[in-house]
Amino acid sequence: MARPTLDVPRAVMADPLTKLTLLPTGCTLLDCALGGGYPLGRVVNIVGDRSTGKTLVAIEATANFAHEYQKGDIYYAETESSFDRGYAANLGMPVDRIDFLEGIDTIEDYFEAVAKLLKGRNKINPGILVLDSLDALSDRQELDRKIDEGSYGAAKAKFMSQMFRRQIRELEEQQILVLIISQIRDNIGVTFGKKYTRSGGRALDFYASQILYLAHIKTLRRTVQRIDRPVGVIIKAKVEKNKIGNPFREAQFQIKFGYGIDDVAACAQFLDDSDGLDMVDYFSSGKTIQATLNKLDREDDSVYDDVAKQLRRAVRVRWRAIEDSFRPIRKKYP
Repeated sequence: MARPTLDVPRAVMADPLTKLTLLPTGCTLLDCALGGGYPLGRVVNIVGDRSTGKTLVAIEATANFAHEYQKGDIYYAETESSFDRGYAANLGMPVDRIDFLEGIDTIEDYFEAVAKLLKGRNKINPGILVLDSLDALSDRQELDRKIDEGSYGAAKAKFMSQMFRRQIRELEEQQILVLIISQIRDNIGVTFGKKYTRSGGRALDFYASQILYLAHIKTLRRTVQRIDRPVGVIIKAKVEKNKIGNPFREAQFQIKFGYGIDDVAACAQFLDDSDGLDMVDYFSSGKTIQATLNKLDREDDSVYDDVAKQLRRAVRVRWRAIEDSFRPIRKKYP
């Protein structure tokens, strides 16, 4: 198993005009695609099908938040009854620092819990709140119906819209990042447009500053002693809404089982695809990327960390150069 990356990027400021503090995602390419990371005080929606790394992306965010803010508050609302705290701890999640919100069965319970913690917490420290997942929550009207009575989720969508209007400003003032995980739903009968959606109405579309869709691209496999096993997946992340940077940017990265996002491998692959791998001397040996990565994994920590820093720096420089080449030359106003 690859060793964990020791160089965790620090939180950065966005454009000085916005005054936003951005939290690193744990993946350099995803940071670039989002415009720097997740903005504190805003709502971010992470959407995807099964086994696309939605929960893992949230775990990476909480790990980075705990590293950056030693006194920050971490809240986690797990509504699917499938969260493995031991596995999350192995991935770097600080489970001993997390306030797990219990007894949340409906969307009303969730927002009442959020309102309670907004009143009782130390407002000086920033915070992160993860809801995993929105689709597992029903509403109280649905619980009062019989199992064979139809429901279109209208009450859930209406209540979400009301609660966002009441709490969005307080979340911003207290610098609480809200990560809401959503599951993919098929759009039945749609001929044109998106073939998928997610529950909860359209309120989340409007109030979320970033909407990130995750999709499975490929399964990584490895053969040991003639036994072939899957060891990870390649995920494509598409930013379908971004109010702090350019939207519709995409990033691909590897997720290794039992380890998490392999940032070094993602950086190396991106630089190779964009003809920028020569910016890192370590990869000039003529070997394939995977062979070089395997060799790097056996290096001393000091060598590994130095190459990782070079890769991240090269990716940011390369990404910025590519973005600048797409930017209009003519200014709209003189």
